[in-house]
Amino acid sequence: QVQLVESGGGLVQAGGSLRLSCAASGSIFRINNMGWFRQAPGKQRESVAVISSGGSINYANSVKGRFTISRDNAKNTVYLQMNSLKPEDTAVYYCNAAVISTQAMDVLYGYWGQGTQVTVSS
Repeated sequence: QVQLVESGGGLVQAGGSLRLSCAASGSIFRINNMGWFRQAPGKQRESVAVISSGGSINYANSVKGRFTISRDNAKNTVYLQMNSLKPEDTAVYYCNAAVISTQAMDVLYGYWGQGTQVTVSS
């Protein structure tokens, strides 16, 4: 079993910053991509930023230049530094990790965190 635990959400004024963290634990053999997604009320979940195990990164156009994703492979943790936040960044942010478990080493499975609320006031 693999668990993802997120932290760092909250309420911030427009222009402010927040840093999200997501730690993976459990029966982990290897983690490939890790990423952050978000879902605003009434909207579909969308990709925000993804980072591969080798450090390749992709950002949504809406966050380029404002958000920075990073990871610590030794700690199985991914971070999202969010600067210059806008009200339209308000959403529940979810962590995702593509994991090969020690219990099923021929399967790459995507795990999700429980989500953390980010609210940006104008």
